[in-house]
Amino acid sequence: MTTTPFVRPAYQNLELQPLAGQWRAGSAGRTLDVFDPFTQTRLLQITQANREDLDAAYRKARVTQLDWATKGPAERGQVLLNAVKIFDERREEIIDWIIRESGSTRIKAQIEWGAARAITLESASLPSRVHGRILASNIPGKESRVYRTPLGVIGVISPWNFPLHLTARSLAPALALGNAVVVKPASDTPVTGGLLLARIFEEAGLPSGVLSVVVGSGAEIGDAFVEHPVPAFISFTGSTQVGRNIGRIASGGEHLKHVALELGGNSPFVVLADADVEQAVSAAVVGKFLHQGQICMAINRIIVEQPLLETFTRRFVERVKALPYGDPNKAETVIGPVINSKQLAGLQEKIATAQAEGATLLVGGEAHGNVLPPHVFGNVTADMDIAHEEIFGPLVGIQSARDAEHALELANSSEYGLSSAVFTSSLERGVQFARRIHAGMTHVNDIPVNDEPNAPFGGEKNSGLGRFNGDWAIDEFTTDHWITLQHAPRAYPF
Repeated sequence: MTTTPFVRPAYQNLELQPLAGQWRAGSAGRTLDVFDPFTQTRLLQITQANREDLDAAYRKARVTQLDWATKGPAERGQVLLNAVKIFDERREEIIDWIIRESGSTRIKAQIEWGAARAITLESASLPSRVHGRILASNIPGKESRVYRTPLGVIGVISPWNFPLHLTARSLAPALALGNAVVVKPASDTPVTGGLLLARIFEEAGLPSGVLSVVVGSGAEIGDAFVEHPVPAFISFTGSTQVGRNIGRIASGGEHLKHVALELGGNSPFVVLADADVEQAVSAAVVGKFLHQGQICMAINRIIVEQPLLETFTRRFVERVKALPYGDPNKAETVIGPVINSKQLAGLQEKIATAQAEGATLLVGGEAHGNVLPPHVFGNVTADMDIAHEEIFGPLVGIQSARDAEHALELANSSEYGLSSAVFTSSLERGVQFARRIHAGMTHVNDIPVNDEPNAPFGGEKNSGLGRFNGDWAIDEFTTDHWITLQHAPRAYPF
């Protein structure tokens, strides 16, 4: 006799929020409609939270964090391992939500699922990787210790482009290290940016109240989320403009906060004259058009040394023209919809500006719904908007560099410094070039879109502050507590 294996039902009631240990509707009295960017169908309707809900979430987190931090490293690590198991068991359900809510292609959704799973698995090892220190002392009879302790309550504000991963990137290590967390997901992606993760961690055994997700209007709870006296740390991923405001509030308010700000980018993709053209073209197509270019690390500027400019441009245009676009749920689709009509209108304005400023349209097309075909511009110069502004969509310009030094100058001519890439046949030459790029991350013979759970992720200049992942997450989400023991009576000067 055979039996049908038990299959747990899909997560239900995602219209509710986990607020201060209870799944319930928010108290704002206003609703948020969440739409599929491709079909424009409504996925769910959420009654939003207000400041009172936010206050309750933070205050509950402060209480529950004290007990959570006392759990042994194995117990906290096991919750993370349980979450990884649920990621595996619910893989298709999670990927389906990413596609439907954020307009991700199936290719990108699978990548995002893998990235969120990877940071959760890495975080399971963090509790046992936290180390204190014994310091030497010049005072007779004194023992000097440094303890590494959780910061307390962490506030996480996550974006809509990689919602599952960019929430998990802060959430998983913060929980593993003994903190409680309150998440404010983007209004376009409250499910994959928070509610789905809350269900996963609840099922994994995380104690009630250690994690809250507050879905509310930024105009109502945005500043309060940062100003509140409870959180010791605010992790924000989003635009530079909003990040600056968060930094001002966190550093200039009544209650000073630690911050990690992962902000805008304008990634240069440099192709030197000795590069393998086909390899560079293949990388550029993926590095620009993955998730419609809606990635902070996505290629914003292609800079090609003059001897390869004509060949690179011709091959790149050929490849881009062949990219399938449309329904993100189809396995072959490379370019799906942008997140909403407002984003689409902004991109169409950038297209018009690029043409008005003299750039040559090499690849283009009309939008269908929120699906904008890829656009490639030639004859782009560094003073054009398409070269110095973050694009966040399937548009890119190609710039010509006279030589390698000019290419470096163009690469560094930006207020941003998140990620970057350089292609060359000489790896060590690439390293020397990379070290002169003013960015937090540079990849030789690869795309700027790279993120590994044990490597430092973060930017320079107006691309942010702090580093995520691995040992760097331990530094961000814990603090040093110096404690001394005076074993023998000390002689004081008076």
